[in-house]
Amino acid sequence: MTAIPAVGQTRAAADRSPSPQRLIVVGSGIAGLYAALLAAEAGADVVVLTKGALADSNTFYAQGGISAVLDEPAPGDTVAAHIADTLAAGAGHCNHEAVRVLCTEARHDIAGLVRFGVHFDQDHDGGPALGLEAAHSAPRILHAGGDATGAGVVHALVTAVLSRQAAGKIRLIGHALATELVKSGDRVTGVRYSHGGRSLAIRGDAVLLATGGAGQLFAQTTNPAVATADGLALAWRAGAAVADLEFFQFHPTCLVPARTQAASDADPLLISEAVRGEGAILLDSRGRRFMPEYHPDAELAPRDVVSRSIALHLAKLGDPNGHVYLDATVIEAAKGAGFLARRFPTLSARTRAAGLDWTRELVPVAPAAHYWMGGVATDLHARTSVPGLYAAGEVACTGVQGANRLASNSLLEGLVFGRRAVEAFLGSSSAGPSAPALPPRTGNRLASSAAGAGAHATTALSGPPELPHGFDGTEPAPFSRDALRRVMTAKAGVLRNGVLLGEAGAALEGWAGVVRPELVPLDGDARGHEDANLLLAARLLVDAARGRTESLGAHYRSDSPAETAGLHEEFEDTCLTRPKASLVHD
Repeated sequence: MTAIPAVGQTRAAADRSPSPQRLIVVGSGIAGLYAALLAAEAGADVVVLTKGALADSNTFYAQGGISAVLDEPAPGDTVAAHIADTLAAGAGHCNHEAVRVLCTEARHDIAGLVRFGVHFDQDHDGGPALGLEAAHSAPRILHAGGDATGAGVVHALVTAVLSRQAAGKIRLIGHALATELVKSGDRVTGVRYSHGGRSLAIRGDAVLLATGGAGQLFAQTTNPAVATADGLALAWRAGAAVADLEFFQFHPTCLVPARTQAASDADPLLISEAVRGEGAILLDSRGRRFMPEYHPDAELAPRDVVSRSIALHLAKLGDPNGHVYLDATVIEAAKGAGFLARRFPTLSARTRAAGLDWTRELVPVAPAAHYWMGGVATDLHARTSVPGLYAAGEVACTGVQGANRLASNSLLEGLVFGRRAVEAFLGSSSAGPSAPALPPRTGNRLASSAAGAGAHATTALSGPPELPHGFDGTEPAPFSRDALRRVMTAKAGVLRNGVLLGEAGAALEGWAGVVRPELVPLDGDARGHEDANLLLAARLLVDAARGRTESLGAHYRSDSPAETAGLHEEFEDTCLTRPKASLVHD
């Protein structure tokens, strides 16, 4: 069996066996493309299945960079420091060994990206330009094309994959939605998918899920339209363990699309914290600045604090699905005409394309679903609890991200564990294909509320069909993706408590009686399959959130013991509260 070449070195010719093992990669973000290239390079038979075009992924929209301590790090930086920063951001919920692996092996996979054509930005000395981001103790962030790192990485990897396709080393199946994992006994041996109006299947020796996240669960998201929890749903239905699903990170300021444009049809536009750093302020619908009421640092408070404050304020105003406004005109007024265009050329162009002149107009923004820390539970070799099934990237839960992801660790996680999945598949690690899969529900992390909720959810998901009722308990509320997003945003988003989560659970359970995957034709419209996947993901998330009664990281419950001990104010017409102490000391 051929071992994977060292990613930082030029590949020696690999001898192909008469019948190479076939790896089916589902997804085309950084984890999937990188893994496909490494597997093909090592002589495997590789098939890449992607729902949209090859470049359609969360990776493409990543503005941030990739964190890594290189062979020649910034002065004072160390791998130990990167480990410490990651553990601190994860709020004590990280898998320490997974974090050690991530930070220790990062430099090797950065070299692998360079070998596949990624060009990182350089400083004036010709070395890598290392940036500093929030919660990092030293500059260690690599960028490609400034604030378009994801697009730069995707362009290089797609080019490399297309080159291997032309050479007959990788088979691509685009615009194909995976609908089911094929199993032989307990082992995953292939994928059933919908393509061109037909239901087809492909067999393989293993499947790597690299399908990204599920931002489309919420009314606002930085994720593209393809982020509909497909991989999580596939794995769950195949019997795989999941973990940490209550932890979903929100970015505070994402452009709200025009009322005439559905959220799923609009390109997501994240408005960077740097804009607030230059002096932009947040206003409510009455034109009143509100952030100083919630935190002494106001708009410059930590990301999750700003998201929570916006959500609290909207709830207080009786509009939990609403938005606030970012006022950047104050920057232009203070620093002179043309400053915004010079300082933020990409954002200036994107806001103009959205029909806004942010030098003169307010920008409607709202907290947006950004990154899911939880997912399909894996070990350090990306193996799930189901033999033959691997997962890497945002769809997976390695334990690296803990309860709150450290900035720029997401792309790195896709690289490191995408490569480790290939090593395990090819048998070049201690966890070869003959080794048992990850035991389900094991270890402290997998015994968290999310994993424990899995057993509870198994019962809940098999309950009798019921029609959902409106929030007033009187009239039925028919299922729609927009209705699902509104429920999740208002009752299971940035702010949560037992009452809200209970209401969300009741609505979701009712819809589950009429939105069932077995009712969607295998060759049917992709949207029907996506709706079933989103609904399943929503139910799993809400179940996990109900099980964790304390606030931790990105999971904030206003009724947790620590919060209710310091309540200061009750909102009229809502069951939400504003615990000022929590915001100040977040």
